[in-house]
Amino acid sequence: MIKSFQIMRFQSISRITYNNFNNKWYVGILFKKKTMWTMENCMGMNTIMTMSEHLDGTKNVFKLNVTGKTIGFRVSDEFPLPKAYFHPRVPEAFFHPNLKESAFKAIHNYISDFFGDTVVYQWIAKSYKHFIPQLPNLSLWVTMRPHCPEVTENIEKFFASYPNIKHLSIRWDKLQSISPESQFYQADSIRIFQPCLPSLQAFLRNFKGRQATLLKCECGFVELIKFMKRWRSGEALQNLEYLNLSLTFGRHRNEVLSANWVKRTTATKRPPTHSVADLSAPEPSYKPHTDPIISRTYIVRETDNRVASVSIQGKTFSFGVWEETEEEFLRMLK
Repeated sequence: MIKSFQIMRFQSISRITYNNFNNKWYVGILFKKKTMWTMENCMGMNTIMTMSEHLDGTKNVFKLNVTGKTIGFRVSDEFPLPKAYFHPRVPEAFFHPNLKESAFKAIHNYISDFFGDTVVYQWIAKSYKHFIPQLPNLSLWVTMRPHCPEVTENIEKFFASYPNIKHLSIRWDKLQSISPESQFYQADSIRIFQPCLPSLQAFLRNFKGRQATLLKCECGFVELIKFMKRWRSGEALQNLEYLNLSLTFGRHRNEVLSANWVKRTTATKRPPTHSVADLSAPEPSYKPHTDPIISRTYIVRETDNRVASVSIQGKTFSFGVWEETEEEFLRMLK
């Protein structure tokens, strides 16, 4: 009945997010209203309270059967962010901390059955050490900010256990080396802070995802040329859509763009603007598209004749891959 009255609204829903604030998880529905993305909070889950059979003395609690599991709920006014962001009254589920895995599974199964497979189900974790359930069709948006050197073995186990990482934000200067076969390199989108030169070289060799942003890189022109050669030959980075490197110093332009296989468009026509949907944003309203690349320099991949725009502006190296072949790309010039 709800679906029949909300057909247009359901068609605008893009993703369901699970987020944690102040030891509570919030299930949010993200939908597009005209030209704006809006988040509505639909449920809060609190691991401090007990399960429904132990809720004696708790006021205004009602029990519901959620895909075969009895869970206690109440309508709550408690939420961590301003009322302008979250709806002021949301249903809140209660369960014992030891049962949160099964409770999340029951609730997720119900939500995914209700909304179907046309939306993205996204779990946002502020640390890989935080609770992340094993749920079907769940993509992960994970942040790693180690304050001390991490044990690589622990990191590898995490990546092996959670292969569906949509976006990973990581500070790599305190990490040891990661295996080339690691699921780390399979993430769709990665943002890395302060990668050391060996880790940067390993990343540019092994990354199999779609988008990457690397900040404060100590990267010389030799590494950039090697990266472009590997992409041009089709040897690596076949899925790459967008790469952005923020360099610690900017003396690369002439060396990088002087390679004899770097091409230039005619000076009398304006090159097209490269920009794709930004996979690094937990919500499209934050940053819907990658930073635009407008450049007269480009390279062509030998295996399929596809084009990549190359731009060096100050200390920023940008690389954007087009779906178009070189002939199609040149027809886009204005």
